[in-house]
Amino acid sequence: MRKYETMFILNSDLEEEATESLVEKLTGVIADNDGELVDVDEWGTKELAYEINDQKAGYYTVVNFEGTPATVNELKRNYKINDNVMRYIVLRDE
Repeated sequence: MRKYETMFILNSDLEEEATESLVEKLTGVIADNDGELVDVDEWGTKELAYEINDQKAGYYTVVNFEGTPATVNELKRNYKINDNVMRYIVLRDE
């Protein structure tokens, strides 16, 4: 398995419970698709450098994990279909 790092920014208008639930759902996608979580670092709400969808702040989360390319594809698919994910990036860790 390869090492990856992903960062995603969630809508800051979500309630705390909804935010926690969404972070668990997205990290659960990794575990459900033959991946292994290494570290989940929730940075919390931060001001954005520029507005995204009329939002001035977002909830940042960084996840380090090990997985296969299929794991990454499923994770990206989940990011794209969820309207509360404002931005995301997945990088392969060397």
